[in-house]
Amino acid sequence: MLSGAGAPSAQPATKAPVIGLLDAGERVEWWAAFKQQLRDLGYVEGRTIAFEARYAAGNAERLPALAKELAQLNVRVIVTGGSVATRAVIATTTTIPIVTATGDDPVAAGYAASLARPGGNVTGMTSISDDLDAKRLELLREVVPKLSRLALVWHAQNPVSGRRARAIEPTTQAMKLNVRHFPINSAVELPDAFSTMAQERAGAVFVIAGPQLFPDRERLAALALKYRLPSIHTQSEYVDAGGLFSYGPSYPDLFRRAAVYVDKILKGAKPGDLPIEQPTQVSLIVNLKTARALGVTIPRSVLLRAERVIE
Repeated sequence: MLSGAGAPSAQPATKAPVIGLLDAGERVEWWAAFKQQLRDLGYVEGRTIAFEARYAAGNAERLPALAKELAQLNVRVIVTGGSVATRAVIATTTTIPIVTATGDDPVAAGYAASLARPGGNVTGMTSISDDLDAKRLELLREVVPKLSRLALVWHAQNPVSGRRARAIEPTTQAMKLNVRHFPINSAVELPDAFSTMAQERAGAVFVIAGPQLFPDRERLAALALKYRLPSIHTQSEYVDAGGLFSYGPSYPDLFRRAAVYVDKILKGAKPGDLPIEQPTQVSLIVNLKTARALGVTIPRSVLLRAERVIE
């Protein structure tokens, strides 16, 4: 049984183990990959497994209450999409196994003793986005070699995004980039933010992805195109929506691998004994259609490294 976004429901009558799903956004395609992997492992929804989903639709303030709802349903495992959701569950339960499908460094965040042996009730995947930001900036400099002014967009209510925005400062300083931060509280602020970028002659925009911004990726792409700003993203879905290029892990793949962890826990494994995994593949995605519209020439050296090029 799959409940609506945040709507309470009774636990299914089936004796199948119930898996809680918690996400600050509503990234349906990633969760579809998760459920497909469970089907591939032999689980049949409604017969041998059931789901209770709580999606906060970009409002992270709802997560603590949604996490409590899942805990009260006595779900067997809670799977989280993103660090904000993980923190909400950790604050709710120390006994229900938690599998992270994505998130920042769990050791630095304080909920794992180590990647190899996390201990406690949390395991799963880390998307280690922090470690990739320096490479993203290097790629951006290859695409925009004369870049000197960079706009950095992130959601003001996402503490992980804020930390990442500060963490890349040493890299931007070493590259002699003049960085202007644009912490966004809601999508209605985006047009004014991009107008300001143009007025201040920004040469490109770096979008730090998060569940609050995910629903607005088409608007972000349209505004970047309107103000002729090359954009780099941390997730390929923003490029599919019209952004210029992205560099990062495959998030559907991370969700599929999280399903494997759920399977192991349902078969008796303890989450604290399961190593937290890092992405095995990082991909560069380039939108040539957007490049042509911007009048940007993507260097051949970049195109040769791209896993996918959108024509």
